[in-house]
Amino acid sequence: MRLVAGSAMLLLLMVGAQAQDAPKPVITEHGPAKAKGKPEKTPKAGKAGWVSMFDGKTLDGWQASEHAENWKVVDGVISGGGPRSHLFWTKEQCENCEWIATVKISHKGNSGMYTRAEKIEPGWPKGYEAQVNTSHGDPVKTGSLYNIKKVFEQMVGDETWFTQHIMMDGDHIVIKVNGITTVDLHDSTHKKGYIALQAHDPGSKMWYKDLRFRSLPVKK
Repeated sequence: MRLVAGSAMLLLLMVGAQAQDAPKPVITEHGPAKAKGKPEKTPKAGKAGWVSMFDGKTLDGWQASEHAENWKVVDGVISGGGPRSHLFWTKEQCENCEWIATVKISHKGNSGMYTRAEKIEPGWPKGYEAQVNTSHGDPVKTGSLYNIKKVFEQMVGDETWFTQHIMMDGDHIVIKVNGITTVDLHDSTHKKGYIALQAHDPGSKMWYKDLRFRSLPVKK
């Protein structure tokens, strides 16, 4: 028993030492000068099941949960900011799906990309949030699955275009930033719901374009 206990204690000490030796992510005022990875190529609407979520001119098919004035189309881009608001895509819901957007976030900005959000209503949606944040005070950065898998590394700089790609197939969830996988796990908390874009707070500005969506087969 003493030998087993001694071995267990040694293992714990080794794990603790490795955790202490693990390099902490370097956090800078504006994020990295060079982004990690490269933006993915936007899937072509009408091929392989992909559809365009945004016509580049209007917010047709989108509905704000509150503060609709926060959301505008500027130069072919969905531009958001102002008090808390979530812009829901209403044309389809996601049970099994994947979607991708080209995104830019302001200095100290905070946004998010929700999937399987249960209801269109004021407040914070109940669903999965892929975080969008480079330099906001929240340490949970772009590429995280909020409250489930935290990414502390800054993947891209402030006001730099990047892609975030979200796939949900049953309980399998994958998030990619510029083609780099940041989340690959299983969770079954949320089964079906809407896609939404987040305006987090009055100090945040965010921009979204090249939004594409496709449904994936539902396994029986």
